[in-house]
Amino acid sequence: MSESGPRPRALTLLGESSLARKSRILRLDSRIENRAMTHAHSRRYYLEDIPLHEATARYTDALSHADALTTPEPERISIQDALGRITAEPVWAARSVPHYDASAMDGVAVRAADTVGASETSPLTLTLPEQAEWVDTGDPVPDEFDAVIMIEVVNRLDDSAIEIRAPVPPYNHVRPLGEDIVESELLLPQNHRLRPADLGACAAAGVTEIAVRPKTTVAIIPTGTELVDISENPKPGDIVEFNSIVLASMLEEWGTDPTRLPPVPDDPDLLSDAISQAVSRYDIVLVNAGSSAGTEDYTAGCVEQLGNLVVHGVAIRPGHPIVLGVVESKPVIGIPGYPVSAVIACELFVQPIVESRLGRSADPDPVATATITRRVHSPMGEDEFLRVRLGQVGERLVATPLQRGAGVISSLVRADGIARVPRNSEGIEAGSEVDVRLLRPMPDIQRTIVAIGSHDLILDLLASRLSEHPGNPTLASANVGSLGGLLAVRRGETHIAGSHLMDEDTGEYNVSYIERYIPGSRVALVHLTGRTQGLMTAPRNPMRISSLSDVARSGVRFVNRQRGAGTRVLLDFKLRELGVSPESISGYDREEYTHLAVAAAVQGGRADVGLGILPAARAMGLDFIPLFEEQYDLVIPAEFYDSELLAPMLEMIRSSDFQAEVQSLGGYNVSEMGTLKAVLGSGTD
Repeated sequence: MSESGPRPRALTLLGESSLARKSRILRLDSRIENRAMTHAHSRRYYLEDIPLHEATARYTDALSHADALTTPEPERISIQDALGRITAEPVWAARSVPHYDASAMDGVAVRAADTVGASETSPLTLTLPEQAEWVDTGDPVPDEFDAVIMIEVVNRLDDSAIEIRAPVPPYNHVRPLGEDIVESELLLPQNHRLRPADLGACAAAGVTEIAVRPKTTVAIIPTGTELVDISENPKPGDIVEFNSIVLASMLEEWGTDPTRLPPVPDDPDLLSDAISQAVSRYDIVLVNAGSSAGTEDYTAGCVEQLGNLVVHGVAIRPGHPIVLGVVESKPVIGIPGYPVSAVIACELFVQPIVESRLGRSADPDPVATATITRRVHSPMGEDEFLRVRLGQVGERLVATPLQRGAGVISSLVRADGIARVPRNSEGIEAGSEVDVRLLRPMPDIQRTIVAIGSHDLILDLLASRLSEHPGNPTLASANVGSLGGLLAVRRGETHIAGSHLMDEDTGEYNVSYIERYIPGSRVALVHLTGRTQGLMTAPRNPMRISSLSDVARSGVRFVNRQRGAGTRVLLDFKLRELGVSPESISGYDREEYTHLAVAAAVQGGRADVGLGILPAARAMGLDFIPLFEEQYDLVIPAEFYDSELLAPMLEMIRSSDFQAEVQSLGGYNVSEMGTLKAVLGSGTD
């Protein structure tokens, strides 16, 4: 990344061959007599002094025409090397975690039925190994047992018997297959920056390689005859070259692969050759210093000679003398030499290019409204980026301006935030409110759609696809069942609630439950999908199950959904229609919180059958017996329905592409997906 010290000629350090070196010398010799003209042409004053938004638009247009903003093809790498990288496609679990029913405690595995009746006054004796078996944490629970008792509450009588003083329910202290992660569930969305925990989840779920966005390569070329290495003791007039360290660190944080090249002296020919070589090897080239209008500032002229000089001079402070160019379809940017100017210019013009190539916008720094403590004068016509310190005084957030010099790097070290003074003002009066971009931690303004309620695989698909949307909105689901979702809406805890609660009297879905549980709230009811509920069994249906009444047969083990889940409500209604008692169903009291978890229980052999949806059965390789058609809706508080936050999600579910993708999963009817069915609650007609 860095060199040990400066070298007299940047070109040789770039790997210039002897033949190329001779050719360059001949070219230089041929230009000697025109050197004055060359220098006059290379040293350019500002071509323009244009507003920031216009400069950004011009440069974006130029880069787009040069295809310099295109996202490169993904690369696959080992998860050991993936920290901080950006996923190029969704990551799905390759196996369940745990992948077997595991003991969650040191103790003894037992049959729950054998513990019934145990008490402090009437302890039970269990024989080893017929009625109990010692297990350690993480051990597989033997097939003949369904619960674990902690060793601390077990009285060991001898090698063949133990004594217990309390009964335990089925699956007590047992981590069921898929408790943490279920095979085929979404682990990570596309365009996600990988964290240590993400890599651990991938490894646990059998994912060893991940498709990621390639790192953008960036060359940083410091310029200036007066530059010296950080290891040297500078003399008066020497300038320690540290800007490239700052810029390279920023670029590395943004996910690029930066290279600090040796400084180039103030010579237009040497600088032109250095830019030409860097453009041939790197995706982006940054030339630091030499972008202003001094007698030894050659960057603008070199860029103009080599390619397209788009902008020279932007109406910002600091960072005014920036050079924006395109050479051989590569961005070449002349970054001002003052360190604060360099940082501001890099954030404004380089970071967006990097994000475009990664296919992902960086999460914006949080912004807070603060009161300025003293008057700040600012010239008209320039956007100024003012470094401030922040403090909480009572209920007010106050901002104190720091030194404004473009060369005062300590102001960046001390700054808690950056306030923008708009170009159409002459400053800020003391006591005025300003928006501050925070550089130090405060509560973030989250851009996350919270979904609490019934689980459906469409929500996972939505979470993945939303990550591709500009602005990278996210969707976070909590699976608590349909009724739990309605209660979350009532408490103001969620943006949307998935629900499929059927009214037994009318056959209508969700409306009566909304009127009963959230009568004081105004909500929009949006239809997401019609879906098929059915029985999931092991491949080839070894128990020969063909109807719902078969789940009550002797020897058939059932796995249920939790109370309040729409699937549980539907099951109970259909059982009553059939005259089947829940008590007659083995496993009726075993509850799971998602369709995939039910499918995992069947796949793992701990149950023979469960009620769920076709995509879950397909995901786990199970047989599926369709039984019922139902409606799955989104309950959305009215204040969020028209919000900017939910707009991308609603737009997506109403798109034909997304509907076709859902239809391909099987078991879904998308003919009315995204339809507003009703607006319910107070204030409605």
